[in-house]
Amino acid sequence: MSIVTWIERIGTSTREGVTGLGFAVRMLAGMLANVGVWFTRTRLVVGQIHFLGNYSLLIMVVSAAFIGAVLGLQSFYTLSRLGAEQAVGLLVALALVRELAPVIVAILFAGRAGTAVTAEIGLMKAGEQLAAMEMMGVDPMNRVFAPRFWAGGFVVPVLTTLFALVGVYGGYAVAVLWLGVDEGAYWSVMNSGVDVQADIMQGLLKSFVFGLAVSFLAVYEGAMARPTPEGVAQATTRTVVKSALMVLALDFLLTAVMFS
Repeated sequence: MSIVTWIERIGTSTREGVTGLGFAVRMLAGMLANVGVWFTRTRLVVGQIHFLGNYSLLIMVVSAAFIGAVLGLQSFYTLSRLGAEQAVGLLVALALVRELAPVIVAILFAGRAGTAVTAEIGLMKAGEQLAAMEMMGVDPMNRVFAPRFWAGGFVVPVLTTLFALVGVYGGYAVAVLWLGVDEGAYWSVMNSGVDVQADIMQGLLKSFVFGLAVSFLAVYEGAMARPTPEGVAQATTRTVVKSALMVLALDFLLTAVMFS
């Protein structure tokens, strides 16, 4: 392969990367500027909240129950070596509200609901529905993109709260009902050690940021998908992969800032 061909490929990749970055920045700015869809497109936003929440509810509840049970089991065997098995509830709660619930919910949300959003928008693009909206004077940003973006930012914190609650009771079932940890100690140590502002609110802030990030990627990949069945399938795959990496990177950055 000649040097000229390599230079052409590098130039093409660079141009496509810059174009994609510019489109992403403009799309994100447009969706952030359309925060008013909560009032102007209330029915659409509520419909998307119902759609995205239903898509993710079952997998969140089942995953939370098993993850809480595993945390309770592992915490008990670890803390019992130190004679501190009464603190199982505190360890389970802190692990869930600080890290596991926001991160796992965001990744599961990307795999379940985010892919559905990408596929839906990708098929709308393939069917030229987005182009038809523009021809009729309807802004796809306000009609299609922004409602899904803000609905995701609302749904993920709600699912995170539910995930943490179910996970705590999953840990309770293992630690108290199975392994014999004192029920009063389980709840009292948790209650005294979990701070609403430092732990719960920061966990919810993380989940809100993750929800917006995953929703943005889902909408962006759908809008950038090639209008073919293979293009839509590839876009849904990119949504899951990029969302998982972005959630983990954002988790590190937010944790470094919050607990520095």
